[in-house]
Amino acid sequence: MDQSHAYQLRCTLKFGDIYGQIMIWMLVIFGSLAAGLALMGANNPIFALVAVGLILVLSLPFLLFAFTTTLLNHIALEPSPTPHSP
Repeated sequence: MDQSHAYQLRCTLKFGDIYGQIMIWMLVIFGSLAAGLALMGANNPIFALVAVGLILVLSLPFLLFAFTTTLLNHIALEPSPTPHSP
C-alpha cells in the first residue's frame, strides 16, 4: 500500500513578476547618479563618489532579498504524472 511518488520542481516565474523590482532598481541607480552629479559641484567631489557608492551598496541587499523571495515563491513541488516504480 505504500506508494512512493516522484516529484518535479516547476518554476512559474514570469518577467512580469519581477518587472516592478527592476524598475525600482533602475530608479535607485538613476537617483544615485543624479545625486552624485549634484554633489560634483561641491568643493570636495569625493562626497559624490561616497554618496553614490553608499546608496548602491545599501540598496543591493534589499534587491537581492526581493529577487530571491520572489523566485522562491514561484517554485512548486508537484507530483509527477507517471508513478515512480522502485
